[in-house]
Amino acid sequence: MSRYPKGYRKPTDSCDGCLAWGDFSGRLCPACYMFGRSHATAVCAGCRRSQPLKWGYCRLCWCQVRLHAKATAGQPPTEADVRDRLSAVRHHQLFLMGLHYRRGSAPVVARRGGGRGAVRKPPPAPARRPSVDWRQLPLFGQVPRAYARLDPAAVDLASPWLAWAKYLAYQLAEGRGWGRNIRFAVNRGPALVLTGYVEGDVIRHTEIFAPLRALDLPVGHTVTVLEEMGIFEDDSEPSFERWLAERLEGLAPGIRSETKRWTRVLRDGGPRSLPRREGTVWLYLNRVRPALLEWSNRYDHLREVSRDDVLTYVKTLHGHQRHDQLVALRSLFTWAKRNGLIFRNPTSRIKVGQYEYAVLQPLVPVQVDRSVAAATTPATRLILALAAVHAARVAQIATLMLDDVDLGNRRLTIAGRVRPLDDLTLKLLLDWLEHRRNRWPNTANLHLLINNQTATKTSRASNHWISASMRGQDATLERLRVDRQLEEALTHGPDPLHLAEVFGLDEKTAMRYADSARALLEQSAEQQL
Repeated sequence: MSRYPKGYRKPTDSCDGCLAWGDFSGRLCPACYMFGRSHATAVCAGCRRSQPLKWGYCRLCWCQVRLHAKATAGQPPTEADVRDRLSAVRHHQLFLMGLHYRRGSAPVVARRGGGRGAVRKPPPAPARRPSVDWRQLPLFGQVPRAYARLDPAAVDLASPWLAWAKYLAYQLAEGRGWGRNIRFAVNRGPALVLTGYVEGDVIRHTEIFAPLRALDLPVGHTVTVLEEMGIFEDDSEPSFERWLAERLEGLAPGIRSETKRWTRVLRDGGPRSLPRREGTVWLYLNRVRPALLEWSNRYDHLREVSRDDVLTYVKTLHGHQRHDQLVALRSLFTWAKRNGLIFRNPTSRIKVGQYEYAVLQPLVPVQVDRSVAAATTPATRLILALAAVHAARVAQIATLMLDDVDLGNRRLTIAGRVRPLDDLTLKLLLDWLEHRRNRWPNTANLHLLINNQTATKTSRASNHWISASMRGQDATLERLRVDRQLEEALTHGPDPLHLAEVFGLDEKTAMRYADSARALLEQSAEQQL
């Protein structure tokens, strides 16, 4: 459990070390926390408080001396000058957190080789999993730990498990291009959860998520280190389970249990059925839910639903609603009949009907120009070209890898199909690769398109991020993709075989584009007459 209620944010408070006011987690500001990690605690010679000391004085006294020396000399003092003035501290001026170290207020340390700034810390010493000759077997199961009650200032820095975690974190940081802030936060996370750890314990996601979030520490990167150590267990509830429980709310108990089994078979597959995509499972359950809610007012099980009930419900639907819901209901009752849950399929011999697609219409130049004007970054320009020139779907764009780009032969592989690179896409691709190299030079992510979130990981960017730039435009990425395929059919003739060969479409989709192109060409010919 977190030390704060859900949704609660710690108010502005004063640091217990330097007494500075600011917005931070825990009882110490970040500067005092780091100061305490490298200095022993004793009684300060200036303020007589028990604090971590450097040369016999706490950080608050050091800050006061720096402030006084700068006001007296008119320029940032050296450390030797500050040490000479420490014995003269007689008062303390309270301050806001972070104001003592404004950029340029302290002298810049020159490094060997002409570098500027603080000297980079050496890498941690190589470490491996601590070897335990023997250990006392637990009499009972592992007792859940309250990580929220642990004091960040009281962590066990000498733990061999922490030394191993820091070495693994260093290797992951070097391999995945983690920045300085992520490296520091990842070192703090294992230091907190590995305090008091013994061989055989398991660190669970539900136990560490809230405490790490309360301290503004990255849960995902900390979990990555713990997984490398082999001591982590993900016991969090999947989002699919929460969604399923919400969608089944309000159904009769018998109907709910049978619908739940059918939904799981759709997602996981069965002895005679392949698993469906999660998006398809969402659509099917959402489509059958209105009918099941209505029948739950009268029946307790699916076997009580008759053919007349289905026909009565279907008569209230029209167009694509009737088609989509009847297809989903047929899937549910066919599965129930196959597994012996019902005696007769009430949806059998009810014709779904052929879905009548409207004629696809091409985009007008003004709509395309607005989308082009909205693409203002190298990533969005490349995404726009992949959709408008190569008719790539959003998911296909997100899964493109660096190996799919062959600049020497001017080839691009999209969804397993090799396509030639035109001059426009080649230029936008080179611009993006240059921006990617300058922005994230140390990233280990092999996906072509990355952002701030995925640059430190190996996963692909989300579909939401890919399509965000064109959201709200008339010419979205999906409409640009459709327009490109329709343009191909209008230019080279309504030939389904040609469309299937160029874009990898299935036969029904290729025929739909061909029919739309044929209707548009006939309409244009009639207007010319």
